[in-house]
Order: sequence, then C-alpha cells, then structure tokens
Amino acid sequence: MKQKVSTEYSHGQAQIFKNPFLESLTKTNPTSNIIIYGLTIVGLIYLAIGIRGLSPLMCLGLFVFGVLFWTFAEYMLHRYVFHWVTDAEWSQRFHFIMHGSHHEYPRDKDRLLMPPVPGLLMASVLFGVFYIIFWVLGISNLVFGFFPGFFSGYLMYSFVHRATHIKRPPKRFKKLWLHHSLHHYKYPDKAFGVSNRFWDRVFGTMPPSNN
Repeated sequence: MKQKVSTEYSHGQAQIFKNPFLESLTKTNPTSNIIIYGLTIVGLIYLAIGIRGLSPLMCLGLFVFGVLFWTFAEYMLHRYVFHWVTDAEWSQRFHFIMHGSHHEYPRDKDRLLMPPVPGLLMASVLFGVFYIIFWVLGISNLVFGFFPGFFSGYLMYSFVHRATHIKRPPKRFKKLWLHHSLHHYKYPDKAFGVSNRFWDRVFGTMPPSNN
C-alpha cells in the first residue's frame, strides 16, 4: 500500500542531510534566488536572440508560451513527482528530500524556495528533456526562446509559493492563499496548483471547500 502525504506538521526546520555542506545546499534566500536565477534567465534570452538568432518578436511569443506552459508543468510535477511515494525506503527518502520535508515543516523559511544548486541541476535536466522534444518535432532551435519563459514561470511561482506561507493574502488573492493552505492542512491529495487554480479545475482536484 502506498504511503500518503500527511497533513501533520511540525514547527522549526527539517534536517535533510547530516553532512553540513550538503545541508547548506538545501537552503536559500530570496536575494540569492533573484540574482542567480535572474542572471540565468537573462543569459538564456541572450543565447536565444544573440547567438541562436531568434527574432525578438518570436522570442517574446515563445517566452509567453513558456510561462503559460509552466503552470501546467507546476501542476503535473507537484501531483505526480513531488507527491509520488511508496513503501520502498529509497522512495520515501526521495520524497522527503524533494517535497516531504516541506509538508512536515511548512514554515521553514530557508526552504520555501528552491536553492540555486539543485534548482539549476533540475533546470538543466528539464532543458535537456524539452530540447529532445523540440528536436523530435524538428524545431529544436525554438527551445532557446521557450525555456527562458518556462524558467521565469517557475521563478514567479516560487515567490508566490513563499508568500502563501509567510505573508497575509492580498484581497485579490485570498482564494489562492486558501487553496494552498487547504492542500497542506486538509486535502494533501487535492489543490496541487500553487500559482493558479486552473489546472485543479481541469483535472478535478479542487478541494471541496474551495470551489
């Protein structure tokens, strides 16, 4: 029988690794993420236009598409990767490192954003996956315009996620804040969207109290 993500939580900070250096790589702060990820996105846009030769207009269109596609990836990754856990010990360890520690310590401020080192490693893997898909479709060059938007979508999502845990909700976004709170504290198998609720509506995972 598969293990389920629990609504039980603790205060304080998780310990993910015993090794101090590895443990330090699991923590970050907003300034570091804005600088490192921001420069990465700027570099990717320069690569798309200045080196790969995409026109600014095409790059803009691909960028917008990448941002919108991120919202779908956000839902799918959260639901099927970050919440994937079985009875196997290695599976539970993987889950704890990737997402379980966040559910156990939802107000751990140092881990509300993806740290740059694992974040850039994951981004590299995703870029490789998208490159293969675009290559199979015969449009591999377009991935250089798409991925900066996709990565920007992730960056915006990450700061919305952080805000839902430590900030009071702005009036216009009360339902979104509530949506994520319900995911953590009442319905861990629903409300997988963080930056939006659209895909939860599409796939039927809206929590009963938040329709």
